[in-house]
Amino acid sequence: MEHYDGENDYMHQEDDWDRDMLLDPAWEKQQRKTFTAWCNSHLRKAGTQIVNIEEDFRDGLKLMLLLEVISGERLAKPERGKMRVHKISNVNKALNFITSKGVKLVSIGAEEIVDGNAKMTLGMIWTIILRFAIQDISVEETSAKEGLLLWCQRKTAPYKNVNIQNFHISWKDGLGFCALIHRHRPELIDYGKLRKDDPMTNLNTAFDVAEKYLDIPKMLDAEDIVGTARPDEKAIMTYVSSFYHAFSGAQKAETAANRICKVLAVNQENEQLMEDYEKLASDLLEWIRRTIPWLENRLPENTMQAMQQKLEDFRDYRRLHKPPKVQEKCQLEINFNTLQTKLRLSNRPAFMPSEGKMVSDINNAWGSLEGAEKGYEEWLLNEIRRLERLDHLAEKFRQKAAIHEAWTEGKEDLLQKQDYETASLSEIKALLKKHEAFESDLAAHQDRVEQIAAIAQELNELDYYDSPSVNARCQRICDQWDALGGMTVKRTEALQRTEKLLETIDQLYLEFAKRAAPFNNWMEGAMEDLQDTFIVHTIEEIQGLSSAHEQFKATLPEADKERLSILGIHNEIAKIVQTYHVNMAGNNPYTTINPQEINAKWDKVRQLVPQRDQALIEEHARQQNNERLRRQFATQANVIGPWIQTKMEEIGRISIEMHGTLEDQLTHLRQYEKSIVNYKPKIDQLEGDHQLIQEALIFDNKHTNYTMEHIRVGWEQLLTTIARTINEIENQILTRDAKGISQEQLNEFRASFNHFDRKRTGIMDAEDFKTCLISMGYNLGENEFSRIMSTVDPNRMGIVTFQAFIDFMSRETADTDTADQVMASFKVLAGDKNYILADELRRELPPDQAEYCIARMAPYTGPDGVPGALDYMSFSTALYGESDL
Repeated sequence: MEHYDGENDYMHQEDDWDRDMLLDPAWEKQQRKTFTAWCNSHLRKAGTQIVNIEEDFRDGLKLMLLLEVISGERLAKPERGKMRVHKISNVNKALNFITSKGVKLVSIGAEEIVDGNAKMTLGMIWTIILRFAIQDISVEETSAKEGLLLWCQRKTAPYKNVNIQNFHISWKDGLGFCALIHRHRPELIDYGKLRKDDPMTNLNTAFDVAEKYLDIPKMLDAEDIVGTARPDEKAIMTYVSSFYHAFSGAQKAETAANRICKVLAVNQENEQLMEDYEKLASDLLEWIRRTIPWLENRLPENTMQAMQQKLEDFRDYRRLHKPPKVQEKCQLEINFNTLQTKLRLSNRPAFMPSEGKMVSDINNAWGSLEGAEKGYEEWLLNEIRRLERLDHLAEKFRQKAAIHEAWTEGKEDLLQKQDYETASLSEIKALLKKHEAFESDLAAHQDRVEQIAAIAQELNELDYYDSPSVNARCQRICDQWDALGGMTVKRTEALQRTEKLLETIDQLYLEFAKRAAPFNNWMEGAMEDLQDTFIVHTIEEIQGLSSAHEQFKATLPEADKERLSILGIHNEIAKIVQTYHVNMAGNNPYTTINPQEINAKWDKVRQLVPQRDQALIEEHARQQNNERLRRQFATQANVIGPWIQTKMEEIGRISIEMHGTLEDQLTHLRQYEKSIVNYKPKIDQLEGDHQLIQEALIFDNKHTNYTMEHIRVGWEQLLTTIARTINEIENQILTRDAKGISQEQLNEFRASFNHFDRKRTGIMDAEDFKTCLISMGYNLGENEFSRIMSTVDPNRMGIVTFQAFIDFMSRETADTDTADQVMASFKVLAGDKNYILADELRRELPPDQAEYCIARMAPYTGPDGVPGALDYMSFSTALYGESDL
């Protein structure tokens, strides 16, 4: 089946749709009827149907149901609401499902379907028909529309007056529909009685028979087809696809027939493979039978040329004749295995070749061939080696003699040279090494000389025809070899004498280099140290530098002695060269340092020493000044720092302890505040000292642990703490005066708070507060404690300050007093009764207050149903609310 390009085809169909609607609006009627009938043919399987195609699909429910029926798959659960958003959601689910099947919907959106857009709704249904009714149609490598058209053409080909070329005018006379039905169900229509000039009868006959006997609903009207110049192609395709699916069983029968033909074709192919195997096996065995005797022939030839011709024939056999047979043998095995595989897949018996033509028989014959081949090749090579032996010995003698003669060329002149008389020690050693290498090479060539003599001897024993010339050449080589040995010994003695003299000078050169290099490095290091810029931060560091400098100056006399000793070595070398007339080619090979350089650097060191002395003296004075600034800052900081800490602790004790009244504590704290403010000049003075330290780039001070940052932070914390503490005392005074708390009660609150403030931080955590409440007689459950904590700790920090504690305790005390006052007032107004009336309130209270109370009592009913009468609980609730008492 060809691949169906859903996206491109649907895009083209949409373009056709727009043109169709513009060309002939009458087609819409045909499409409405056809598409509605097609949809109902599937919806009836789910027990429902549509009447108006653009209205019945607006909510998306039947559209989703249609897709589930034709696809056999479940869609997402639909929305059951009646609102537009629910309808759009359902249509979108259907459109998404269509898209998931590889269909690209062009210009079709859920909003148009929900709005009842007829054009878009018909376009959507056509897209569904294409995808689920036409796309999967496949006939002889064509699919969809082309496949359906080809199927119609194949089925109607035998019928006269029927020529199906398209899906519009080819069907107008109705004979095409009748031919399809007659081809598959000839008993349903008497095709011979139909006339081409009576399309109405033909069409109605086909529609009625299809609906009655083939279960194909009537999707078209004969009048519409006949009365239209060009019937709607989509309507015709939709209706014809129903015939294709209805007659698919007949198609399956044709497929079965095709399978039988294929089976027969496979059998014929297998039989041909069997015949080919038999013939190929016979030919290959015959070739092996003819070739083995040729390979087993061992008659030797008398000449080298004849043996080489046999070898060339054998190589032609290997290169030209055997490879095709190897390929035939391989192909034979492949064909045999392929044949057996096909027979096994077809459930047929395995193939058994004729006697002696099994694969194993061919392999055995091939093994015999290769055995004969291997023996023949070995025989050929041995014969050729035998004939090559004499020629090889003669050629080997000539080659070795030529190599030896080429090696000895110029060797006598080299050994007689006197180049060592003007050479340096390194050159002498190089000449010695080179001469030693020559001696080793000479010794190595001893074997070649012996081999040359041995080959000449063997050629003589085998009566080689050119033995006289071989013997003469061998004698010349031996005489020259003895001469080279004598000259080698003489040159060795001369080189060794010259080496001994130059080694003495070389030892002095080496001694000079060994002593000059470290002394030179010492001078360069000394110059670098004397000129090095130093950075120190303390008096101790500059003292350490001065001490090291004095130690360096103490080493200068000893260094001068070493300098004179090194110069003495150089003078001794000059004396030896002059005495023995040694030709010195170049300077000291071990160093580039010379006496002039040593003297120049020594003078430079002597100049830098006093300059370093002056720099150290100046830096010592600067560090003394820095030390004075450190001590000056530390003296003040070590006093101010502890003072700030002490004041912080004293303020904390004042806020916790209970000495005198709150006014006394407030007065005391304000005096503290004044004394702290008066201390500010000392802080400013310390800031000035710190400024001097920063300008001097002093970064540490071992005389104090306080930095200016510590002092600033402590000072700011001190001012903040005293201000906050004064504010707390003022708030306590306001609370005391507002709540009517006595000084004794305030002292009791403070004593209780301090007792349970176990950490002495001025606050209680939740557990300490709970313990405090229990000790005061509160019967606390979790809910009650949580309510109290939300009052005293509204920020949910898990702590209770003293101010919050005072507020809570004062509120509890006030609530108790209010309850007592309400009870006393109720008893006075009620007298002997257990309730009071509105008139009693008017009589006892001023008019405005009485009316206010009566207005608040209106919602309540007194005991025994007396109107406007309240008992104590109702009275207190009316006046104060349920949460106050």
